[in-house]
Amino acid sequence: MKRMLKTIGMLTGLSLFATGCLGGAGAGGEEASGNSNGEETGDQITLSYYSTATNESDVDTMKDVVAQFEEEYPEIDIDANYPAGEYESLLRVKMAANDMPDVFDTHGWAINRYGEYVEDLSEMDWTENLDPALEPILKDEEGKVYAYPLNQAKDGLTYNANVLEEYGVEPPETFDQFMDALRTIEEKSNGEVTPLWFHGSEKSALGQYFDQFATPLLTTHPDHNYEEELLNRTFDWSNYTFLPEKLLQMQDEGLLNEDVLTAQLQQRNELLVQGKIAFIVGGGVSGSQIEELNPDAKVGVMPMPAIHEGGVQSWIGGERHTVAIWKDTEHMDAAKKFVEFLAQPEVAKQVAEGTNLPAGLSNVNAENYYSDYYDQYSDVKVQPYFDRVYLPSGMWDVMGTTGQELLSGSLTPEQVSEQMAEEYNRLSDQAESE
Repeated sequence: MKRMLKTIGMLTGLSLFATGCLGGAGAGGEEASGNSNGEETGDQITLSYYSTATNESDVDTMKDVVAQFEEEYPEIDIDANYPAGEYESLLRVKMAANDMPDVFDTHGWAINRYGEYVEDLSEMDWTENLDPALEPILKDEEGKVYAYPLNQAKDGLTYNANVLEEYGVEPPETFDQFMDALRTIEEKSNGEVTPLWFHGSEKSALGQYFDQFATPLLTTHPDHNYEEELLNRTFDWSNYTFLPEKLLQMQDEGLLNEDVLTAQLQQRNELLVQGKIAFIVGGGVSGSQIEELNPDAKVGVMPMPAIHEGGVQSWIGGERHTVAIWKDTEHMDAAKKFVEFLAQPEVAKQVAEGTNLPAGLSNVNAENYYSDYYDQYSDVKVQPYFDRVYLPSGMWDVMGTTGQELLSGSLTPEQVSEQMAEEYNRLSDQAESE
């Protein structure tokens, strides 16, 4: 644990980045001292590491494995950064300056956003055990492997199983059943339980709703598959209007929390485990947090409900946290040692279990709080996050902002779709001109 004081927490990541990470020599310089991406004093090497881990258990897990690595390799220090919501903006600045961290999280954009910056890891032994579900996301047709997956996401709906049992509600398999479940809980609890809860003070919470439900709406049903149109920019965005219509309907029927636009993330876990919330969209609630807050609580996860008649459920996911190596790092050997250490089965298992997610390697069987649910739905296919495949960079913010404006009364559902179309075209044009 000798280097724990060097680990930058979520609240200090931004200030330290601003004061220390932008200075120094760029890649390829003769002197490492002063380089934001690793310092070298005598035989000692410091690797900079940026992670998108945000919740406490994920960060603690990574701090633990970093400390273990530093004990095994005392000549290498890891300068770990967890800048939370500032991650993407910080990495964009570093990409523009071609001054990337030595190792960093690609958070779903290994190929499309960070591909030109990362080292090919295909020669590493662990790649033989890369989970096939992650190959389309982390490996290209030429065989280049862009990042090591610490874990993999399987997002759907998280729910309080005790609440559903109390009110006689089965985990819904279709959107109609989902709406019925929300109404049943609101009615039978006399409004004491919020059927569907959002921390809508953060636009990302509402963006998560649109992103996850867009998949069963627009891509997985053969009669409602708009993949080609989304990719070639001929998509009719009126087909998206169903989602804002339903979200507004939920608000009108009292199925959302009244403070949906001011509620904050830190409220969520305690309300969920105390039985004040039935459903949330996505995950992020760790088993250790549940057991600490209320050992009697039972929280479950389920795939996204099908929207169209005859449709199937789907997990939404792909890579959750990864470690990629900057191709121009001055400390390539040290960076590869770090990745190789993380890929050891016992370490990979520790990370997967500590983050309550399946491992990214097929030879690692991780047991965690949600394992029984993942096993129950093992036949359900994992679909990639909608925005990562079909939307230009920047549309995640648009989905979240239009959701906030919809629930505040500033936009109608039709206007949400119109704004999505405008921004989709603008950002696509911008991407093509770069």
